[in-house]
Amino acid sequence: MKRMYVCIVAALLASGLQAQENEQQKFSPERFDAELQQFITTEAKLTPEEAAKFFPVYKEMQAKQRELFNKQKDLAMKKPQDEAACEKAIKDRDTNELEMKRIQKAYHKRFLEMMPASKVYDVLQAEDRFHRRMLKRWSRNAPQHRQGKQFQNPWQWPTPFPGNGFQKHRNGFQKPGK
Repeated sequence: MKRMYVCIVAALLASGLQAQENEQQKFSPERFDAELQQFITTEAKLTPEEAAKFFPVYKEMQAKQRELFNKQKDLAMKKPQDEAACEKAIKDRDTNELEMKRIQKAYHKRFLEMMPASKVYDVLQAEDRFHRRMLKRWSRNAPQHRQGKQFQNPWQWPTPFPGNGFQKHRNGFQKPGK
C-alpha cells in the first residue's frame, strides 16, 4: 500500500511541477520516463531483450493507473455538500483504490510471465527507490520556508531552526509548551 502512495505522490508531483528556481528548465515527462527506465534497467540488471518486452507493458500499466489517479484527484478537489454525496465520494475513493490494486496485481502477474520473479522483485524495488530519490531531489530544489511566509510548496514542512518557534529538546525539536 505504501508503494502505491509513493507512486501516487510521485505522479502528482511529476504532473504538477513548475519550473524550479535552481534549475531553469521545466519538468519534462519524457525525461522523467527515460530516467525511470534507465534506473530500473540498471538497478534490476535487465537485459536489452527483457527491457524491450517489459517497458511497453509497464507503460500500459502506468497509463491505467494515471487514469484512476486523475479520477481520485478530481474527487479530492471539492468537498461534497451533503452527507449522501460525502458517502458516495468515500465509496468512489475506495473503489478507485481497489481498482488500482487490481491493476497492479494483474500487471505484476504479466511481468512474472515475462521475467523471473527475482527480476520482477528487483524492478519493483528499483521503481520505489527511483521515486524516493526523485522526491528528495525535488524537495532539495524547492524554495525553502521563510519565517512569516506561507509554504510555497505544499509538500514542504517547516524545518526546526531558531526563530520559527521550535526549541531544542533532549529528544529532538518540539514546539514550546509541548
